[in-house]
Amino acid sequence: MGRRAARGPGPPRPWPPLLLLLALAARGGSAAPAPRAEDLSRGVEWLSKFGYLPPADPAAGRLQTQEELSKAIMAMQQFGGLEATGILDEATLALMRTPRCSVPDLPPLAWARRRRQVPAPTKWNKRNLSWRVRTFPRGSALGRDTVRALMYYALKVWSDIAPLNFHEVAGSTADIQIDFSKADHDDSYPFDGPGGTVAHAFFPGDHHAAGDTHFDDDEAWTFRSSDAHGMDLFAVAVHEFGHAIGLSHVAAPHSIMQPYYQGPVGDPLRYGLPYEDRVRVWQLYGVRDSVSPTAQPDTPESEEPPPLPEPSSNRSSTPPGKDVPHRCDAHFDAVAQIRGEAFFFKGKYFWRLTRDRHLVSLQPAQMHRFWRGLPLQLDSVDAVYERTSDHKIVFFKGDRYWVFKDNHAEEGYPRPISDFSLPPGGVDAVFSWPHNDRTYFFKDQLYWRYDDHTRRMDPGSPAQGPPWRGVPSTLDDAMRWSDGASYFFRGQEYWKVQDGEMEVAPGYPQSTARDWLVCGEPPEGEDSGASARAGPGPQGRSQDGFAVCSCSSAAHTPALAAAWPLLLLGALGAVARAP
Repeated sequence: MGRRAARGPGPPRPWPPLLLLLALAARGGSAAPAPRAEDLSRGVEWLSKFGYLPPADPAAGRLQTQEELSKAIMAMQQFGGLEATGILDEATLALMRTPRCSVPDLPPLAWARRRRQVPAPTKWNKRNLSWRVRTFPRGSALGRDTVRALMYYALKVWSDIAPLNFHEVAGSTADIQIDFSKADHDDSYPFDGPGGTVAHAFFPGDHHAAGDTHFDDDEAWTFRSSDAHGMDLFAVAVHEFGHAIGLSHVAAPHSIMQPYYQGPVGDPLRYGLPYEDRVRVWQLYGVRDSVSPTAQPDTPESEEPPPLPEPSSNRSSTPPGKDVPHRCDAHFDAVAQIRGEAFFFKGKYFWRLTRDRHLVSLQPAQMHRFWRGLPLQLDSVDAVYERTSDHKIVFFKGDRYWVFKDNHAEEGYPRPISDFSLPPGGVDAVFSWPHNDRTYFFKDQLYWRYDDHTRRMDPGSPAQGPPWRGVPSTLDDAMRWSDGASYFFRGQEYWKVQDGEMEVAPGYPQSTARDWLVCGEPPEGEDSGASARAGPGPQGRSQDGFAVCSCSSAAHTPALAAAWPLLLLGALGAVARAP
């Protein structure tokens, strides 16, 4: 063995992989124990899977030569920090059994190019990215709030140093979709149960799975846990989101992008990326300034960060402040359409829906941080609307009102609501109806019709009850939405009036929390991984903040396979579990 029959000039005759590995192992000397045939066979499979060897193809006459196998083992050893001997010794086999990322360490087809060409890194062509946890782990010790918080802080690790902005949304259209799945989950990269492949993510690009991140629901996900056999979700998520923004593996021993699982990385509130990871993300996106130049001018400067559980518990924790409301509780103080987006106000906080009806964040933002001219002692507002005459934003509280241009307070406010010819006592709701270009004020069972252009009240005001049939006589809020319809809110319900109509559309009232703030639970057995959409209408059903529609998955195309995912922490399960 080790001899090759003489056949004259020409390339060396390929060896069967098993015989080659036996020969390579024997080169280590008689003192080294010979690897088992099972380990040797899996070694070839491992080297092929992670980019060190082209797969053997006996039908095409393509088998590995001894030289190729030796070079592949040396490359693997160098990448893993071992002595590069080219010998399949015990240390090399042990590293192959280590849980790791299943993405190839070398780019696809690099072996065919003799590793002379490295594909250019992919990156997002925008700086504001949305994310969503579409499905959660089942039977996990981690609560849903904890999972969302860990995703938030894992993404924040990258946005703290690079000019990227991440925001959580509740609808189906998110740049980074996050799922917890088992076995075959319809992306051509099945999970293999506990201990093998534990997660994967996709590079940015033109394919529809760009940025998507999947975690194996068979793993024992932990956080701040003393369980040495668990998989730290925060550490895995930081690694995965590095892939999702375009980073590949590196051999640096302290890098979070090293392919092998390194265990917990510490407190998410204090964790900082190693220097080599910082440099690589800066090369892709540049350095983040103290105030990001990519931040949108109408974006709240700061949202309340989600809470994390105490070290002694993995359960979801309560909000940090007693005054922080939950989006699914009771009614709202005010609802308004501002710059084409919907704002739901409750106490000192608000939730915001984009033009395509997706929540910007499941966590509320502080009203005073967005509209800084509002008095700090103002604990709520009665009504809000965008004025049609000049598109300024008007806030009402009691007998006073404030005017803002975008989120900048106008001088000379607050002023009394008598400026609108309204009586003392405040208002319950206000909105502008485009059908007649009038602003309607509501208080108790009365309404006033006002012309914002002439700054005069129309004759006949006030009048009894809303003029639209089927709308309640008393209201909490009212708003026109981007679909052209007008919406009226009271308590936990809302009513819809189509554009130009004078009566409520059939099928109303409906649940505000469910259809606008995407609250509630889906029926038992419903597919929680289906795509979702937030927004008004009886078709929406939800799962803890994610509206679930009965949609079928699109067929997978070759483009998805061509987008080869970054499969985290996936040493061959069979190797790791070999007796």
